[in-house]
Amino acid sequence: MHDIDELLRIMARLRDPESGCPWDLQQDFHTIVPFTLEEAYEVAHAIETGDFAELRSELGDLLFQVVFYSQMAKERALFDFADVVNGICEKMLRRHPHVFDQDQVHARELDAIKDNWERIKRAEKRVDETSASLMDHLTRALPALTYAAKMQKKAAKVGFDWERPEQVVEKLAEELVEFRAAQQGGDAERIQDELGDLLFTCVNLARHHGLDPEQTLRRANAKFEARFRVMETLIHSSGKQMAAMSLQELEELWQAAKRQKV
Repeated sequence: MHDIDELLRIMARLRDPESGCPWDLQQDFHTIVPFTLEEAYEVAHAIETGDFAELRSELGDLLFQVVFYSQMAKERALFDFADVVNGICEKMLRRHPHVFDQDQVHARELDAIKDNWERIKRAEKRVDETSASLMDHLTRALPALTYAAKMQKKAAKVGFDWERPEQVVEKLAEELVEFRAAQQGGDAERIQDELGDLLFTCVNLARHHGLDPEQTLRRANAKFEARFRVMETLIHSSGKQMAAMSLQELEELWQAAKRQKV
């Protein structure tokens, strides 16, 4: 059975200047970021599909990314893998006093735990609450849907939010009217602005229903893909070409795919 120490040795060997892998040696912190993001999404996909054998493999790939960054940092005398592990252990111990600090009252209510978590984070970052923005420290590199949801949650903490999902639906209808007006005007920049407002409100609606907007859209993507594949199968079996079919014919096939509960 292999262990983490062997993985670290493998990574060090891959980065050995004399006998390492040419591709691994060419990489730096910036060039492997796209691979890290891809591996994270593949972990999410394995979870969504319930493929736990694949999840084990993808988690290994994601762990390798952490090891890769740590090795490059070690080469520059910045930090190493042990520092990464030590840092996250200290953070988890510090942010869970209700679990690990026996001298504190164990707050088990979820809201109290979340509030305490945020308070500790602010203390770690030495945030001056009289001048700092609530939007400070949000990760702007996040996917836009996720970033929008996090901004909205921050605003909601100080009461800047709708009280009921129905109010968000009303706002969505209002934004749709504004988008249609922009379409009629033909101004591309205004169309983009209004479409952005529509998407932003959809994120709010998902949040009010306790749904993650990124996962919700990924689910819709998967559903569309599955139904489209059914359409392709039906067309192939008929001997026709999709590009030669009318929109009405395609719509009938789409409805047939939906009836298959895909």
